[in-house]
Amino acid sequence: MKTFLTQFVQLWRQLGLNQRVSIIVALVGVVGGLTALVVWSHRPHMALLYGRLGEKDVAEVLTAIQAAGVTYELGSGGTSVYVPSDSVHKLRIQLATKGVPAGEGVGFEVFDRANFGISDFVQRTNFVRALQGELSRTISQLQGVRSARVLIVQPENRLLFSDVKAKPTASVFIEGSVSVESVNAIRFLVANAVESLRADDVAVVDNRGNVLTEGLNEDPQLGSASSQIKLRKGVEDYFSKKVESMLAKVLGPGTAVVRVSAELEVESTTRSEEKYDPDGQVLRSEVSTDESTQTNEVDGAKGGATGTTANTPSPPGNEPGGKATGKNSEQVQKGKTLNYEINKITLNAIRAPGTVARMTAAVFVAAKAQPRTPAELEALRKMVVNALGIKAADEKEAAKIVSLEEVAFDGSPTQKAGVMEFVKSNPDLLKQVFAVLVAVALVFVFVRMLKRTKPDEIPIEILEQTYAATTGEGGHAGGPISVEKLNEMIRRKPENIGAALRGWMATGGKN
Repeated sequence: MKTFLTQFVQLWRQLGLNQRVSIIVALVGVVGGLTALVVWSHRPHMALLYGRLGEKDVAEVLTAIQAAGVTYELGSGGTSVYVPSDSVHKLRIQLATKGVPAGEGVGFEVFDRANFGISDFVQRTNFVRALQGELSRTISQLQGVRSARVLIVQPENRLLFSDVKAKPTASVFIEGSVSVESVNAIRFLVANAVESLRADDVAVVDNRGNVLTEGLNEDPQLGSASSQIKLRKGVEDYFSKKVESMLAKVLGPGTAVVRVSAELEVESTTRSEEKYDPDGQVLRSEVSTDESTQTNEVDGAKGGATGTTANTPSPPGNEPGGKATGKNSEQVQKGKTLNYEINKITLNAIRAPGTVARMTAAVFVAAKAQPRTPAELEALRKMVVNALGIKAADEKEAAKIVSLEEVAFDGSPTQKAGVMEFVKSNPDLLKQVFAVLVAVALVFVFVRMLKRTKPDEIPIEILEQTYAATTGEGGHAGGPISVEKLNEMIRRKPENIGAALRGWMATGGKN
């Protein structure tokens, strides 16, 4: 370090005034640039906290941010507030607990204060205003929607007369760019928040004058067709991503492209079936009966029983006044009744749409420096078939269902997309890398400028005087310079001696 400082002092003494000024200016520029880069790189990355706020909302938000001691910036003409990215979510939660910002329109806070004596019309009007304000705030939170406004029209309820055709309707005005799925979400959100309002009666318009719900309220057949296409797209995307994610872990990210085509059964069927099995009889009930009947017949001389028996002549031996005779009879009957139930099977099955009837897949894998063998490609094909859950009778049928080829990929778009996503997700790292690169460039330029700096041409007489002063030897200006002196000066200051000799030779040796 001491040697470096000594050489730097000697070099500084050999430079002229203009060269010294240039080096000082360059050094100040480099130090200032490095300082600015360090400050800029350590500056926190500002992210949007709230945008498109009204003046009242901006004042409330800034008051809360200043109370929290967080730095902020204003943008978009004072309607947007930016804070450090690591404090966005924390501040939003804190502000939400305070009800800041209130947003455009009035919400249900209109009923926080008790207003006595207002009419029923005003009360219903306030309810509609509050409902419109709450829906506007909710829709504004959707991705791609910067602001929203909801208008609800409800028919008037009358006691004596009611218009059957009158029904509630709603209109939604949004500012931003949203997808068809978001438009449907807005329709169903508003329809479920308003009593007796159907989704088909909600119109959504954007700030460019486009009716976003146009084409969505079609006949049932067309709506069913769009639902079928959406269902098929969802199934195909699911299986494609499933296989791609598997191959990405086996072969590497971005080395496989999978496209799946699925044929779905879109018809819903209901099947009722009853089957009877006569051989499968089951004893249902058993009834056993026992009947017993007993009869007694008695003939006497006196006091015989009246009726047919009394008028019938008595058989011999039974005359009146003779000995009485009798006869007893008993009848027993037994029975059994068996009831059998025939076996019956009742089946009620409802088949919902969405079953995959047939599926095919096309798979492209990135080629390697050494092409894959047919066995390796067949192993990859079997993996894809098993991942899709396809049942194939043989390998030929599997090859028809799943086609797999090895092709050369152009990975530049994928790499660029990955780099862009990484840069977007790490803005602070990008700033630091940029600061380091600029600092290295400034140092490189400074070194180049220092190397290009040439010492001033010094007359040889001055060199002789300088040598005499430094060595303590005698000498006078204009005296001859011996070979020993010249060698000593060359050894000490070769650059200055070279410049002096070039100037002395240019003048023909005349001083």
